[in-house]
Amino acid sequence: MNAYSDITDTYENDTARTPLVIAVAGGTGTLGRHVVAELTARGHRVRVLSRGSERYPVDLATGRGLTAALAGCDVVVDAANSTSPRTMRATLVDGTRRLLGAERAAGVGHHVCVSIVGCDRVPMPYYKVKTDQEDLVAAGPVPWTTVRATQFHELAASVFAATARGRFLPAPKNVPLQPIAAAEAARAVADAAVRAPRNGRVEVAGPERTDLRALASTWRATTGRGAALLPLPLPGRIGRALRAGHLTTGLPDARGATGFARWLEEREQEERTQGEAAAPSRGV
Repeated sequence: MNAYSDITDTYENDTARTPLVIAVAGGTGTLGRHVVAELTARGHRVRVLSRGSERYPVDLATGRGLTAALAGCDVVVDAANSTSPRTMRATLVDGTRRLLGAERAAGVGHHVCVSIVGCDRVPMPYYKVKTDQEDLVAAGPVPWTTVRATQFHELAASVFAATARGRFLPAPKNVPLQPIAAAEAARAVADAAVRAPRNGRVEVAGPERTDLRALASTWRATTGRGAALLPLPLPGRIGRALRAGHLTTGLPDARGATGFARWLEEREQEERTQGEAAAPSRGV
């Protein structure tokens, strides 16, 4: 899927006239693997940083491997993630502090932080950690760009698949969302990485503003899974923030072009094709 539009490009033109050396922390994750593929396709020298990497094993929670992994790097993209209450602050805040320190020592000229549209406006623990991470980057010693994305199609699909095992789908009313394919968000991250540091934010969002109930209904119809739509209540400050549409944006700097229904249909078709290819042939 190469459908993506850079609709309000306020950067100068791509500054990367020669290949850059770019390290991608979390380069095997949902977003990170697409960032690696995008930058590699553009001819840059990409290092995949993760705890399981054979060539550049790095642990942000301890700082292990950072010095060797960042030597000679021009840019670092931080796409690492953790949603566990036990580890998310150690990875996203303390890990970012270690990463920035190692970048400064290595002479890295640009830090790209991947974050979430509206994370500073929705009072959830994970979003608070992401906001603290953003603040740390903005006050840090390395020139920076923060790329905020809306929720990924992949996240919505995984949540629906998990809850459908219990025969229900979370479908609260009036929760606006603007999801985007991770591959399209990755292009915006790659664009930021090869351009000059903005010392500010860039926002990327999906092509359509919808709501959680409509997404759940689309997932159920497309996958054929039998599960009831459950209108869960969302009380308090979190509910008010979500209903206010704080996880959406009206004027993103870049916009994906693949809606959730089309993305899901393409994924379902791909899985069917792979299943047919893997099935043993039967003689007649």
